Order: sequence, then C-alpha cells, then structure tokens
Amino acid sequence: MSMVADSLVIARRNLIRMTRIPEMLLFGVIQPIMFVVLFTYVFGGSMSVGGTTDPDVYTDFLMAGIFAQTVTFATAGSAAGIADDMQKGLVDRFRSLPMARGAVLTGRTVADLVQTCITMLVLAIVALMVGWRTGSAEPTNAAKILGAFGLLLLLGYAFTWIGALIGLSVRTPEAATSGGIIWLFPVTFISNAFVDSSQMTPWLRHIADWNPFSATVQAARDLFGNPGVVQSDAWPMQHPVWASFIWSVLIITVFRTLAVRKYRATDG
Repeated sequence: MSMVADSLVIARRNLIRMTRIPEMLLFGVIQPIMFVVLFTYVFGGSMSVGGTTDPDVYTDFLMAGIFAQTVTFATAGSAAGIADDMQKGLVDRFRSLPMARGAVLTGRTVADLVQTCITMLVLAIVALMVGWRTGSAEPTNAAKILGAFGLLLLLGYAFTWIGALIGLSVRTPEAATSGGIIWLFPVTFISNAFVDSSQMTPWLRHIADWNPFSATVQAARDLFGNPGVVQSDAWPMQHPVWASFIWSVLIITVFRTLAVRKYRATDG
C-alpha cells in the first residue's frame, strides 16, 4: 500500500506539471492527427486492402495502426521526462525521502498513461471525422471496442517502461528524446499497421507477424470490426488478442525490473 500511495503522489506531481505546460499535451495530440490526415488523404487511394483500393476501406484499416503508433510514441516523452528529472537533481531529492524506490518510475509511467488516454480520446474524435467507423467489416459491440482500447493502452504503458530505462541510461533529455523514438520507427513500420504484411517479402513478413506491435494492431482491428484479413500462419496473427496481452505483460515485467534495478544502481 505504501508503494501504491507513493506512486500516486508522484503521478499527481507529473499531472500537475502537465497542466502547467499545456504545450506537452498539445504537441502530443498534433502529431498523431497529422499522421491520420496524411495517410488518409495522401495514401488512401493507392493502398490495397483485401483486394480493393477504396479509400474508406483503407481508413478503417489504418486507424488501429495509428492508435497503436500513438500510444507507443509516448515512450519518448517518458524517457525525456525522467532524464530531465535526473539532470535537474529532482530524483536525488526524492531519494532523500522515505518513499519506495520504484514509486518514482511507476508514478511517471502512470501519469504518462493518463496523458495518453487524453490523446487517444482526441484522436478517436478526429478519426470519426475523417470517416473511420467500427463494425465496418464485421459486427462488434461496446465491450469489444473498449477491450481494443484497453489493449492499446496496455501496450502504451508497457512501452513507457522501455522509455523509463532509456531515460535512466542517458545523460541529457535531448539524448533521451532521440533514444526514445529512433528505435520506434522500425518497430512501427515493419508491421501490419499501415500495409498488409502479406505483401512484404517472406523474411520481412515473418518479422512483422511476430512483432508485438503487429499483434496489438491486429487485435484492435478484430475487436473494432475493421478490415484486415489475416493471411499468416504465425501464432500471434491467429490469436492476436492473447498475443497482444502476453507481449505487453512480458514487456512490463522485463523492463520494469530492469528500470527499477537501474534506478537503484544509480542511487547515491
């Protein structure tokens, strides 16, 4: 209970800081909106999904990928925020207090999750405005839609722990920002987020099919009832909901352990 209480205090501190620097939230919302508009109106008529290049079909196919990309890009913010606190000596002040060692990192990741929820809400409204609809390929319901957003947010939370480890491992916020985002581009683009992975070369398709990011995208599509026919025998693509959940829990377990251990190693 002490760990939970300490984590909530740190999360509250970060949320208050976010309200005092609204540009953080504003820029976090603008980037995914730009991706939605660019991919929908620039590439929408040239991408083939299920044998058709109908822009409306591609919009429904695309949105699960944009949602997933948005939650994972929060990693850079987590890395930069922790590196900034380290550089300013704020973390050293926390260490002087009688609080759980893992609370600083847990509170930061929880605050980032709240910010991601706000971004996702705005992005969903924009997606509806450009023509995205749930149930466009097969029937769905409110429980499945909420489940899809739950898996997306779980993946985003998992990736913020990767960002926490990066933030603890570099010397400056600038390095943390670069280190927190550069590896995300191959992860998000070598996937089924923006194109059907069956159109890739065989070796690249295997990487995409076993990518944790792809599992969450496919799970979201299935639960949203959006187009995205699975043409792969890979287990994550055949059971995307379970694969997404397992991948996210595994990432949280591994990188939270490494991040807390790194935090303790820099103590003193």
